[in-house]
Amino acid sequence: MTSPNETTAPVGDADFQRLAEFAQLVTSAQDALSDDMVNRIASTFSEGITMLDRLTRNEGLTHLLRELDRVENQQFLIALSNAFTQASRELASSPPAAGGITGLLRLMSDPGVQEGMRLMAIVGAHMSNSLREVHRRGL
Repeated sequence: MTSPNETTAPVGDADFQRLAEFAQLVTSAQDALSDDMVNRIASTFSEGITMLDRLTRNEGLTHLLRELDRVENQQFLIALSNAFTQASRELASSPPAAGGITGLLRLMSDPGVQEGMRLMAIVGAHMSNSLREVHRRGL
């Protein structure tokens, strides 16, 4: 609604032309889509909105996404995904482990394995501390 002091621009032929083109677009879309397609699209859209609502209300996921925005965490994820790719290729191209204590000791003497175990131990310690704090606060 406009106030008495406001002026509105007159509607011109170009505006009517754009409105007619939009109406043609909607009509073409209706003609192109079957009732089944429309129902599937509506159902998918509804499920997507419901999922988006649940995700945005999930405090843990929201916190994780904020943490993943940090450059060091992005670099960590890149390194992790590269490690998965390399490990998959290495496992596929090497013979199965022979097993036994000797093989385990040989594996444990590899500095890369030791660093990997160190990384998992650090992550595990921090996760344990965080979980203890959560339960201590009663959440």
